[in-house]
Amino acid sequence: MDDRGLNDAAILLMSLGEEEAAEVFKHLSPKEVQKLGETIARMRGVSKEKVDFVIARFTDDCAAQSLLVEDASDYVKSVLRRALGDDKAALLLDRILQGGDVSGIESLKWMDPVSVAELLRNEHPQIVAAILVHLEFDQAAAVLMQLPERLRSEVVLRVATLEGIQPSALKDLNEVLYKVLAGGDKIRKTSLGGVKTAAEMINLLGGNADVAVLDTIRNYDADLAQKIMDKMFVFDDLVKLDDRSLQLVLREVASETLIVALKGGSMEVRDKILANMSMRAAAALREDLEARGPMRLSEVETQQKEILKVVRRLADENQITLGGGPEDSFV
Repeated sequence: MDDRGLNDAAILLMSLGEEEAAEVFKHLSPKEVQKLGETIARMRGVSKEKVDFVIARFTDDCAAQSLLVEDASDYVKSVLRRALGDDKAALLLDRILQGGDVSGIESLKWMDPVSVAELLRNEHPQIVAAILVHLEFDQAAAVLMQLPERLRSEVVLRVATLEGIQPSALKDLNEVLYKVLAGGDKIRKTSLGGVKTAAEMINLLGGNADVAVLDTIRNYDADLAQKIMDKMFVFDDLVKLDDRSLQLVLREVASETLIVALKGGSMEVRDKILANMSMRAAAALREDLEARGPMRLSEVETQQKEILKVVRRLADENQITLGGGPEDSFV
């Protein structure tokens, strides 16, 4: 959700009142609750015209949608069981509705990375990997950064080689995670983990942690390390985006974020971005870059990762293609 969408959602929730807004928050993800909470906290005055506009827009959007069935997941289950029988349907439903019954892991999504890392620090790397693949990539990366370097590398290696997760494997966690999967007596696997998941996590590691992790994996399996690197999309890979895709990305990136990020980018990336801006905007960006003094590497990397988050979100929404081909897009 972009800044405008967050502001509109915040205004709508504030106009509902405390009880109704609380009911809405119950249906949001931890990340959505955090972003909306921060937006509401920053708000000061909102004009009546703006409130009326947001409510009218919400009403129009609701009127334009219709609900074909009350519970889509129940409908899918029923149709597939009728068509394929219970056994075949169960195997397919695990793929379609994977991760729907992971109450223990869901609770981790509300915790800060330091707390999650402390909880998992003494667990076997395979168990940690099985947990992290259920989390958002940025949260998983933040947790990895809190782990000792050796454990971090072992965990990412196991994420990359993970072919499936059996519910029984998750039961080895302590009491907080003991009920991760219900019905774990039926041995089924979900398609979580793998090379792409490992690449996503490594992309978001700060400092030189990504280099250390890749070196460890390369020592274990050079081919696997190369496969992971092939799936990674780093800041300098922005030059691989076609002009339309890059322009869509730039629309959602704040100018301050772009200035700081480009302080550590290659000249090729800088030229590509400037070529996809209006002459006036490009001239202003050049002036800002020249006027800005030296920046800490950590600040530059943080802003570069913010831009990469925008890239991945647009790729997930199929608005852009990474690397010029559908097989390179993030799905």
